[in-house]
Amino acid sequence: MNGVVGYMYPNEVTLYWSVLIVLYPFITGLVAGAFILASLERVFRVEAVKPTYRLALLTALAFLLDAPLPLQLHLGHPERSPEMYFTPHSTSAMAMFGYVYLWYLMAVLVFEIWLDYRRDIVLWSQESKGLLRVIYKIMSLGSSNISERSLHIDERVGWVVTLVGIPSAFLLHGYVGFIFGSLKANPWWSSPLMPVVFIFSAMVSGIAAVMLIYMAVTKLRRQSIDMRCIDTVAMYMFYIFIIDFSLEMLDLVHRIYEADESFRSLDFMVHTKLFFSQIVVQIIIGTLVPLVLLFITQVARIREVIRKRIYVLCGCLILISVFAMRWNVVIGGQLFSKSFLGYTTYKMDLVTREGLFVAIGLTILPLVFLSVLLKLLPPWPEKTLHEVAAGD
Repeated sequence: MNGVVGYMYPNEVTLYWSVLIVLYPFITGLVAGAFILASLERVFRVEAVKPTYRLALLTALAFLLDAPLPLQLHLGHPERSPEMYFTPHSTSAMAMFGYVYLWYLMAVLVFEIWLDYRRDIVLWSQESKGLLRVIYKIMSLGSSNISERSLHIDERVGWVVTLVGIPSAFLLHGYVGFIFGSLKANPWWSSPLMPVVFIFSAMVSGIAAVMLIYMAVTKLRRQSIDMRCIDTVAMYMFYIFIIDFSLEMLDLVHRIYEADESFRSLDFMVHTKLFFSQIVVQIIIGTLVPLVLLFITQVARIREVIRKRIYVLCGCLILISVFAMRWNVVIGGQLFSKSFLGYTTYKMDLVTREGLFVAIGLTILPLVFLSVLLKLLPPWPEKTLHEVAAGD
C-alpha cells in the first residue's frame, strides 16, 4: 500500500495528543516568560520595569498552578500520576517533568515571592483581622523579624533565588521543546532548534501576557499606566520577538535546503492543512504585523494613547501567534503518515474531557488564580495595610 498516495494505516489515523497538549506548552511558556520579565528588575536592575515585577511573579505562579491540569485531564488515569515521584524514571524526559515542576514551584517561585513579600506579610498579620489575619500568620511561617539586617538578607537571598530561577525557567519550558525535537521518527518535530525556539517564544508570550495584565489591572484600579515601564517592556518584547522569528526562519530555511525524503510531505502540509494556522495566523497576522507595529513605536514619535493601543493589539496578536505555533507543532506533527503518503484531519470536540470548552476553561482558570493572589498579595506599594484589612 506504500504506493497509494493518501493512504494511512489504521494505527496512524488516531491523534493521541489533543488541544490539551497544545495548551500545556502554551501555559508553561507564559510562566517562563513572566519570570524572565521579573528577573529584568531583580537581577539585571532594569528599574523601568519595576512596576511589573511583583505582578510578573504572581502571574507566573497563577499560570504555574494551572500548568499540570491539561496533562492530568489528558491522562486516562490521572490518579496514577503521583507514581512518577515514587518510582522515578531518570531516562524519561516526561517523567522528569514532575521534579522540574516541583523544583520550580516550591524552591524557586514560591520561595522568591515569600522573600519579597515577607515584610509585608508580617505587617499584614499584625494589622489585618479575621480570616486574613490567620492566613497571613500562616504565610509568615512564624517569622516576625523585619529588622533592616533581616530584610537585607532577604534581598540578597532573593537575588540568588532569581538568578537560579532563570535557568530553571528555561529548563521548565525548554524540556517540552526537547521532547519534540528528540523524536527522530517525526520529521516535523525532529530539529535541534526546537527547544531554543520554544524558549524564546515562551519569553515573548509571557512578557506580552504580563504587559496586557498590567495595563488591564491598572485600568480597573483607575490608576495611570506607567508609560516608561510599558515602553521598556515593549522594547524587550520586540527584540526577543525578532530573535524568536529569526530562529524559526532559520529552521525553515534549513529544512528547505536539506530537502530530505520528508520535505515534499511537509511542504504539502504547509500549503494545505496548516496554511491558515501557520502562514496566515502564526506568521503574517501573529508575527509580521506586531513586528512592524513594534518597530514603528521604536523609531517614530507616537502619541501615548496610540502607543497604548498598539501595545494591546501587539500583545494579543503575539499570544495568538505563540498559541498557533504550539498548535502547528503538536497537531501538525500528527496529521501525516509515517510513509509521508497519507494525511488525516484533527476534529476537536466541544464538551468532552479534551474538548474546546475544557480548553477555554483551563485558559481562564489562571486569571481566577491571579485575581485571588492579587487580593491576597497586592503588588502595588500604594495599597495600604488598612485597605487590605478592610477587604476581609
